[in-house]
Amino acid sequence: MKSVNEIFESLKDIISKELSSKKVYDKDLAKFLEINQATLATMKKRGKIPYDKVLDFCAKRKISINWLLYNQTVDSTKEETEKYAKIRYFSDIYASAGGGAFNYDENSEYINLDKQIADKLKISSQEAKNIDAINVTGDSMEPTLHDGDMVFVDKNQKEIKKGGIFVLLREETLFIKRVMYQMDGKCNIISDNPSYPSETIPCESLQIVGKVIGSLCLKP
Repeated sequence: MKSVNEIFESLKDIISKELSSKKVYDKDLAKFLEINQATLATMKKRGKIPYDKVLDFCAKRKISINWLLYNQTVDSTKEETEKYAKIRYFSDIYASAGGGAFNYDENSEYINLDKQIADKLKISSQEAKNIDAINVTGDSMEPTLHDGDMVFVDKNQKEIKKGGIFVLLREETLFIKRVMYQMDGKCNIISDNPSYPSETIPCESLQIVGKVIGSLCLKP
């Protein structure tokens, strides 16, 4: 997997080709990603990626996100390669310890996962239609999930009796939590970060959006 600096350099290489091989600086990259230059500098220092902006950048150019994670040449990423799994991505939806309302009327886009990534996430091309991608905010699920991660949610998997990490909707607020079913019909809602207390509530008070089947972390 590429480092953060390598990812940014790959973006610069693509921009340079669009600008007839003109040298591209951080200020140019920030402009193309539509973020503040100071924000970009801070993210580089902290080893974080503006994931939603990068995905928008790739989607507009029909570039697979596989180039972001693996060492491919710029020319190969510019080609519209055979796509394996198409996932609906909600770039404006965040979830974790109180992320916000979940609305399928929100703007979404489709991102293409190449076979290498799809296999890693155990997503087949047939199953992809049941899977949505959203963002994580906050640290309540660390070290399992980190702030800024993209998580893949299988909407067909809503059975909580075997446990796992689920996206939950409660009182119009979206959460990502580990769920443990109890024999008394209640659910133990757990944050993997021990700094956050667990909560036991009636299972019927929860709406199960789907099970988290994988994530992508862009930290080096």
